[in-house]
Amino acid sequence: MKRVSRVSEENAGKVELRSMILDLTFNIVMTMLAGKRHYGEDVSELEDALQFRDMMNQYAEFAKETHLGDLFPILSNIDYNGFVKRMKTLSKNMDLFLQRLIEEHRADRDRNTMVNHLLALQETQPQYYTDSIIKGLILIMAVAGTRTSAASLEWAICNLLNNRHVLEKAKEKLDTQLGKDHLIEEQDISKLHYLQGIISENLRLYPVAAMLRDPQVWDDPLNFKPERFLNGKAEAYKVMPFGLGRRSCPGESLAHRLMTLTLGSLIQCFDWDTVDGKEINMDEKVATLMSRVHPLEVVFKARPDLDNIIS
Repeated sequence: MKRVSRVSEENAGKVELRSMILDLTFNIVMTMLAGKRHYGEDVSELEDALQFRDMMNQYAEFAKETHLGDLFPILSNIDYNGFVKRMKTLSKNMDLFLQRLIEEHRADRDRNTMVNHLLALQETQPQYYTDSIIKGLILIMAVAGTRTSAASLEWAICNLLNNRHVLEKAKEKLDTQLGKDHLIEEQDISKLHYLQGIISENLRLYPVAAMLRDPQVWDDPLNFKPERFLNGKAEAYKVMPFGLGRRSCPGESLAHRLMTLTLGSLIQCFDWDTVDGKEINMDEKVATLMSRVHPLEVVFKARPDLDNIIS
């Protein structure tokens, strides 16, 4: 919040949010995994951070490409555009990076990180928690748990700016329930039903994949209405942005917490507006991840009680 406030002051209120939200999600996940920040300010071990960022950007670019051999096996031996060669190089570099990370934590077993807990499990179940499995878990969390949450938060901010009555109601409820000297914390989430409704409605309208707008399932499916999720109105099987059953996303709980805390903090700390005073364009990319065509730039002005809230 301090970084957003500083950037806002330096740019007459204008803030480009996509990069900041992405930095936030990566730092949260990597702090959980390895106790390190690789993005934004106060970065530890800059050389490793720069290498990690570069590899994550490469993975994001690969996600946009299609290898013809995956669709037509007869073409699998044709490395069109050098896709396979580039992917093998990236995989090798990432494997070396993650192996160094594991060895670093193996040498310091007192850290309270996910990598350390996985290494502890390796001692009791070595046949399952191999280094390869641990590296795979780290990678899938870093790749699947960051850009998805960042994209969802960007859509949520757009939806609130295009539905000001919802934004104002959320602000009023947060002020009433949390006061103006207390920044939202994880233990507050369970009582913030309207904010949770906003998150659920945002995921219904703009999930990772384009779905959940069936008019036979949802009343008024194209409009943003958090109220549909209040008081247990929506059955669990109807809203499934994370999938259902054994193949559902294991990061659902983390994603909900991350989005709720981030969105709640922004609502508490700032008054929002669009740059030109008009509705935000909601055009989306045609890609693997359902994200906006253009990065989100908004006007954030610090609320009078900001210093009390974040102190």
